[in-house]
Amino acid sequence: MLIFAAQLLFSITLSARPEEADFMRSTGMIYVVVAVILVALGGVAAFLFSLERRFRKLEEHLNTK
Repeated sequence: MLIFAAQLLFSITLSARPEEADFMRSTGMIYVVVAVILVALGGVAAFLFSLERRFRKLEEHLNTK
């Protein structure tokens, strides 16, 4: 999934026109976009980690009975 996200970001940056990229950099919006993407990926990772912990606890509970 991480490789897919990296490829997606790479293809988006390559397809962007130079004027748009310069505008995003000059206004500081590129940092907002990067921050939103990082927060979203961090949220997904945290959710998957908590889900794994829940499954592990459930599996241990079922194995003890």
